[in-house]
Amino acid sequence: MIGKKQSLLSKILIYGVLTMIALLWLLPTFGLLISSFRHKDAVNSTGWWAALGDEHSLSLNNYRITLGVDLDNPVLEGVLEPGQRNINLGNAILNSLTVAIPATIIPILIAAFAAYGFAWIRFPGRKSLFVVVIALLAVPLQIALIPILKDYIKLELSGTYLGIWLAHTGFGLPLAIYLLYNYVSMLPRDILESAFIDGASHFTIFTRLILPLSTPALASFAILQFLWVWNDLLVALVFLSANPSNSVLTQALLGMVGTFGTDWHLLTAGAFISMLLPMLVFFSLQRYFVRGLLAGSVKG
Repeated sequence: MIGKKQSLLSKILIYGVLTMIALLWLLPTFGLLISSFRHKDAVNSTGWWAALGDEHSLSLNNYRITLGVDLDNPVLEGVLEPGQRNINLGNAILNSLTVAIPATIIPILIAAFAAYGFAWIRFPGRKSLFVVVIALLAVPLQIALIPILKDYIKLELSGTYLGIWLAHTGFGLPLAIYLLYNYVSMLPRDILESAFIDGASHFTIFTRLILPLSTPALASFAILQFLWVWNDLLVALVFLSANPSNSVLTQALLGMVGTFGTDWHLLTAGAFISMLLPMLVFFSLQRYFVRGLLAGSVKG
């Protein structure tokens, strides 16, 4: 009986501490959300908690301005300032999606083929090549930006989507191959041997067996790569600055900081808009996340 009481108290204590940590972690995000609905004067004069007792002070005006939606609405008279009609993050969101989706899918496909080859196909130099791939994990991408940019300028890829797709693919491949190799190499050998006996080719085994069985690892890397590309600013500045019409969301937010640095109410709305899609991707795939990260770490 005493043991059960101690176990119950331990669970209550653990869950209580975890709940407190979660609340403290979410508090800044909640404050950002509340501030994104407040007027400029309210944001500059009082803290976000002041709006909790006055729901009438909250509105969608900040989101209308940042997204460039319904700017002719009479409600925005006296709120919309000169120059704010040109913010329009909607186009930047489409550009970010145009960059992030292919830059996530392409390295996953290449890495999946590579991981299968390293794990199940015997060829000369396999181990040496795999060591080189793993060694690339320790190479910071910053040292490659300028040489790649010089080549892009010669090839007329600077400022194009193709250029940044290739850049993100190259920077993400080492980690992708490593994660997927750990998972693919731990799949039961009996399944593959049975398929070979039945006359299946490597391509058939890869598409019919490896890909379906590797869903946790694929989803895990998809989350990491998508979040990395979506939140990236450095690579976008280097490879997309030559064509401002292709600017992604992080570049647009940086422009708002420079142009509207005192309009924190608009920056909070823009920041929260940039958070929505990554949160949706993470929560929709989070059940695979831990399983994919632990792939290959436990045998049996």
